[in-house]
Amino acid sequence: MRNKWITGTLFLFSVKICSQLTVNLESNSQYYIDDDKIKLSETESSNRLRSNNYLNVNYKLKDFTFGAQLESYEPKALLNYSPAFEKTNLGTYFVNYNNEKAGVDVTLGHFYEQFGSGLALRLWEDKQLGIANSLLGGKIKYSDPDQIITLKALAGKQRSGFKLTDGFISGLDAELRLDPLLNMKKLQTSVGFSYVNKYEDNKGNTFYPKSVNVYSSRFKMEYAKFALDFEYLYKTKDNIKQVTVLAPNNVFPGSAFHLNLSYATNRFGIVGSLRRLENFNFYSQRDQIGNIYHNAVLNYVPALTKQYDYSLANIYVYQAQPQLTFLPQKKAGEIGSQFDIFYKIKKETLLGGKYGTDISVNISNWYGLKGTYRNYINDDNGYRTEFLKLGEKYYSDQSVDIRTKLKDNWKIAFVFINQFYNTYRTEETVGAVKAKTVVLDNIYKFSKSSMKLELQHQWADGYHGNWMAGLAEYNFKKNWSVFVNDLYNYGNPDESKQMHYYTGGIVFRKNSTRIQASYGRQRGGLLCVGGVCRFVPESAGFSLGISANY
Repeated sequence: MRNKWITGTLFLFSVKICSQLTVNLESNSQYYIDDDKIKLSETESSNRLRSNNYLNVNYKLKDFTFGAQLESYEPKALLNYSPAFEKTNLGTYFVNYNNEKAGVDVTLGHFYEQFGSGLALRLWEDKQLGIANSLLGGKIKYSDPDQIITLKALAGKQRSGFKLTDGFISGLDAELRLDPLLNMKKLQTSVGFSYVNKYEDNKGNTFYPKSVNVYSSRFKMEYAKFALDFEYLYKTKDNIKQVTVLAPNNVFPGSAFHLNLSYATNRFGIVGSLRRLENFNFYSQRDQIGNIYHNAVLNYVPALTKQYDYSLANIYVYQAQPQLTFLPQKKAGEIGSQFDIFYKIKKETLLGGKYGTDISVNISNWYGLKGTYRNYINDDNGYRTEFLKLGEKYYSDQSVDIRTKLKDNWKIAFVFINQFYNTYRTEETVGAVKAKTVVLDNIYKFSKSSMKLELQHQWADGYHGNWMAGLAEYNFKKNWSVFVNDLYNYGNPDESKQMHYYTGGIVFRKNSTRIQASYGRQRGGLLCVGGVCRFVPESAGFSLGISANY
């Protein structure tokens, strides 16, 4: 009997321990090959098997949480990930204390955080983009019981691969809700203030500022069906780069304005975003400014354009242009807007049909800042911009997305996208492209399975030329799916590049485990998540992806 009690107690104790333990595994591996169209460079071909692997473990004990992430990039990281990600090591570790009653949250070790919209500070991780921008240090957060005031303070050094950048980062953030203090029930409003400092030794070079500060103020308001969100930020003098060089006379301040407006009812909504950025890159180490891997980035500057789910719509994707440069181009930032309009047509009407129809329209327009720029060789006077005047057009798109049901088990979507893409300003190449894309998307459900069929076509007057694409996906037995897709660049003016980018694969899902194996070609270009992009090269080969949570 005594042994049974001991066994039972140990079992319950182990269950309790396991219930507080969470484990996440993510692995993405590729074996690259050369086929008749795509070949790796001599450097790339030295390691054809590449793999990114992450094991994240968290353990909660009362008000404390302990966590760590082991990372392995063996034998090499996937193509075009930062060289800072190499070999196997402990990527992050932390201990967190969270007392909800007291409103206190304290973290020591690696942590992520965001002030306001992220323009002042955003520390985040995105494995698909190769971003791992945590700070190693400490942060504290306080919220009163009624959550009227929220205060944050942090300090530390930023992660870059398995090392740390040179800059020391500190910051303060405060947000105050005004409606409880003013006894306003229908109007919800708050104000916020942020301060971020980057201190980096200039090693005796007095032309480089040791401290760069970002000051931010923001205001939010919601009333009935309306909402407003405004943020203004100012950055003190900071270095800029000309191509890859830090020059003594390239030290300038920066600013940002961001306004969101929205109105929504049950069947209609409109959201508008307006933003102006001038010299608003922010890095924790000056020699990392403008790097293509997003290393040492301290703030979040996504492109404010519609994020499309369809492959051809993502051939010409816009990246935000906050940087100031005089070489190879003269530009100081961007100014533009995005508007989303949503409308739901009622059921049992002529246009709504039996099930109703959802219509969304998106309009985006982005320009450079109009101004005068110095002659880089003979003039050290800098530049001057005009606040609200539009400069050269960088990008625009207009899209219409119509979704409805033809039957209880048949969903259909029709999408039309019209894009203008200035490749000279966004990719440092010459030319502008006008592209029109149409998409027909179908999802049909059977009794125990489903089928997705997607057809796309793009007409473009330059650059890659015309494309067509198709995707077929079959889901069966709850846990399984197979897919095949193909992008065919049949209209490329270079006949050697008129090829198929095909992929086929199988996916298994059960509970929180997902395994995907595939073979095919990867189109070269920008891979974007949430408006932030990473360049991926053309490649071909086998891929294996595994993710699991316990």
